[in-house]
Amino acid sequence: MIYVRSSQTSNHLQLLPTNCTGNLEAGFPHLSSCAESDMPLFSVRIFTRQLVALLFGMLLALSVSARTSQGGDVVFVSELPVEARHTLQLIRQGGPFPYEKDGAVFGNYERLLPKQNRGYYREFTVKTPGVRNRGARRIITGGELNSPRELYYTEDHYASFRRIQE
Repeated sequence: MIYVRSSQTSNHLQLLPTNCTGNLEAGFPHLSSCAESDMPLFSVRIFTRQLVALLFGMLLALSVSARTSQGGDVVFVSELPVEARHTLQLIRQGGPFPYEKDGAVFGNYERLLPKQNRGYYREFTVKTPGVRNRGARRIITGGELNSPRELYYTEDHYASFRRIQE
């Protein structure tokens, strides 16, 4: 059996090894058969912090995976910014595209989209008003260049994707 006691010198609980004995009802006023090197095994406070950190990490991982290859978040064309709808129109008509990198192969290095062979995904810039460079917004197409089977929108430079629903 493992006993728990409150430390007199600190404000946290400690787990004691099974070979430590004492008066349970008296709150461990003394531990007659427990060597000092045997206790404490670890602090409940430290354990709790580590457990909370682990659970938070797991929740964060689940949140990210919900926006990835499982379909995750969906955005309807009508909900996209005007600039993204314009980019979709250019994709459908085959251009002309305003940026040299539009139509370039998207490597999916973040591995947030479903795994495909290299060259399956292409990226297209969505203009961002007030930004001098290409900005962070993109539309990623999957499949044939002229007739994509999948469309994804990212507004945070590949940190997350939403599948475009027509």
